[in-house]
Amino acid sequence: MAVPKKKTSKSRRDKRKATWKRKAALQAQKALSLGKAVLSGRSSFVYPAPEEEEEES
Repeated sequence: MAVPKKKTSKSRRDKRKATWKRKAALQAQKALSLGKAVLSGRSSFVYPAPEEEEEES
């Protein structure tokens, strides 16, 4: 039969949530910084700029 799991303490729950939010905030900050750098032209970005394709018609 299934046995209920032990209840997770509030401090453990809060610690996990804080870690998750900290990681998310850091990634958001990096993305914003990279976006600003790309828009200002002071970044050598990994992806190449899209090239215009010429159609042969």
